[in-house]
Amino acid sequence: MKNKYIDLVGQTFDFPQDEFQVKDGILYVNDINMMDIIKEHGTPLKITYLPKISSQIQRAKRMFRNAMSKVSYDGEYHYCYCTKSSQFEFVLEEALKNNIHIETSSAYDLDLIKALYDKGLVDKKLIIICNGFKRPQYISNMANFLKDGWNNLIPVLDNKNELEDLDELCDVPCNLGIRIAAEEEPSFDFYTSRLGIRYSDIIPFYKNGISKNPKFKLKMLHFFINTGIRDTSYYWNELSRCLNLYCDLKQICPELDSLNIGGGLPIKTSLAMAFDYKYMIDEIVYQVKTVCDSHNVAVPDIYTEFGTFTVGECGSTIFKVLDVKQQNDRECWYMVDNSFMTTMPDTWGLNQRFILFPINKWNDEYHRVFLGGLTCDSKDYYNSEAHANAIFLPRMKNRREPLYIGFFHTGAYQEAISGYGGVKHCLQPSPKHIIINRDSEGKVYSKVFAEEQTYDSMLKTLGYYTNEESSKQ
Repeated sequence: MKNKYIDLVGQTFDFPQDEFQVKDGILYVNDINMMDIIKEHGTPLKITYLPKISSQIQRAKRMFRNAMSKVSYDGEYHYCYCTKSSQFEFVLEEALKNNIHIETSSAYDLDLIKALYDKGLVDKKLIIICNGFKRPQYISNMANFLKDGWNNLIPVLDNKNELEDLDELCDVPCNLGIRIAAEEEPSFDFYTSRLGIRYSDIIPFYKNGISKNPKFKLKMLHFFINTGIRDTSYYWNELSRCLNLYCDLKQICPELDSLNIGGGLPIKTSLAMAFDYKYMIDEIVYQVKTVCDSHNVAVPDIYTEFGTFTVGECGSTIFKVLDVKQQNDRECWYMVDNSFMTTMPDTWGLNQRFILFPINKWNDEYHRVFLGGLTCDSKDYYNSEAHANAIFLPRMKNRREPLYIGFFHTGAYQEAISGYGGVKHCLQPSPKHIIINRDSEGKVYSKVFAEEQTYDSMLKTLGYYTNEESSKQ
């Protein structure tokens, strides 16, 4: 009878798959023995595997390049990274090795880019797409960048008043974009995105506003779908509306030459996931060319803003099962050494599911479990996977022989949403964070980015003082 955990996975998925392999009952990820990492660094643990960032960028570039070649597409492709997905310097440094550009969403993003410039990681030729609803400081920072020679900075207008705000502060010529307020999916609580300018207002806004101001040129039309790029009738319908608007606008605005396809490609949240990246990109490029040809207008340069796709699959989160609690006949709880709410907030706020595997004990028997976090909140648990409504993990017979579990592809948004380095629910500390990379010969090495958060840092944030500091008051 096949009742080992490794048998369950083999019967459920095509396994081994991609970066996951098992040797002698131990999980290897990207050919790295995860138990070796745990023995060196302990748990709870956040891991960032930098080579995955570059491989994802190159993968997308290759697919767009091939799609454009198939249809003799005359425009160029530009890969932009959304800083909001992960603002860590080591993430940006790795991404920028691949000749990419940046999409921002706040005033402080521009300060971040200035810091990268001071380190010599970017120059003023960098294309910066400034999205988001813009507070005064954001407008001011954009104006200062433009004055300082960042000529490829493109403010994307989210509402009509931003044109007036830019006009007041900006003294140099400036290329602009306009974000379309796309229709939301039927399942949403509202019909139209709160961001952007509605379809019917864009051409009048250009005619009566932008075109009459010699300081500004409309370069980009920005199309963003909140649910990302997906093969649905909803997505293709919205893309078609956008392309027809682009062609109508292009006929009265010769400077318009760029289409920004916002909304990213999905990442793998289950080994059962099947998303045809090649088909989707081929079809997008084909649709753009077909619609433009039918209107007899030149095809635009295509920009994409990939955040989660860039960094999501580079991240993992490792826990230790501290103990087993059999609460009734059917519910067996594995209590982990941190919190899902504070460390992986998307699991709580969005019911997001990630790839979950044990690190060890793959040759042991399995059973259904519920995973519990350490906060006192009743919602601090994880009880299903993306492909199933249950979790199965190896039996843990003796807590002296601990089970370790890993959540994979957690590299996007989790630190930003949870408030990295701040105060967490029930004062749960931020886990230790390590970076794994490979040298020029392919040898793996790791370094500690941050140790596990201490009580001292949390008490300082809350306004308390250590005894030593108290004596100085």
